[in-house]
Amino acid sequence: MSEQHNKTAKAIRKTNILHVILSTLAAAVGVQSNRNRERDFSGNNLLPYIIAGLIFTGLFVVGLILWVQHLLAST
Repeated sequence: MSEQHNKTAKAIRKTNILHVILSTLAAAVGVQSNRNRERDFSGNNLLPYIIAGLIFTGLFVVGLILWVQHLLAST
């Protein structure tokens, strides 16, 4: 049991903003390694992943809108 606790504690310590961004991008594409998935779900705090997902979704939608407006203006 202590080995599992050590892995969990290590995963929580290693989770930083770069991991959250990479996990968000991997989720958007639909590709995630098992090790990264376990790291993401081993922590108790899902709030950074939720916030990153909402920000990514908002930027994606705004990017699509701008792209379509650009295409329509160029025709």
